[in-house]
Amino acid sequence: MVGKPYRYGGSSPAGFDCSGLVQYSYRQAGVTLPRDTAQQRSVSRAVKRADLRRGDLLFFDQEGKKYGHLGIYIGDGKFVHAPSSGKSVRSDRLDSPYWKKHL
Repeated sequence: MVGKPYRYGGSSPAGFDCSGLVQYSYRQAGVTLPRDTAQQRSVSRAVKRADLRRGDLLFFDQEGKKYGHLGIYIGDGKFVHAPSSGKSVRSDRLDSPYWKKHL
């Protein structure tokens, strides 16, 4: 889904927000998840950074909101997410200063 547009409330290839991307991606793998970030976090369990595996969810504190953003770990220190309005689904590195600070 990399390159698909960001759309607030979106949960299809026509446009995704972060939780919509996660819900859609997991559904493609046969896993049902709730729609919003808080609910997705509530059905998740914590793992240590050193134990991350592909497909694990990553929750970020942004804009003063605890767990206000999330993405999917894809391995090799990278994750995929739908960042914000005007941007597209992309991958970023967990060790970049911004994401490392907010994870």
